[in-house]
Amino acid sequence: METRTRSLVKALIWNIIGLASMALVGFLATGSIAVGGAIALINTAIGFTLYLVYERLWSRVRWGRGHV
Repeated sequence: METRTRSLVKALIWNIIGLASMALVGFLATGSIAVGGAIALINTAIGFTLYLVYERLWSRVRWGRGHV
């Protein structure tokens, strides 16, 4: 069982990672509708992959878990 603090920390870190990756992709893009759509697709694919890796890494961290 996860504590609320652990869940909050995970959510905050994940949102920072997502913000940074989208900012980088947006910086590299031109701003056209086609590129905007590509950015959304690329960001979704990257975000999904990173989230899976992120969750697997967090599953190995014992900090913040209730004693069961």
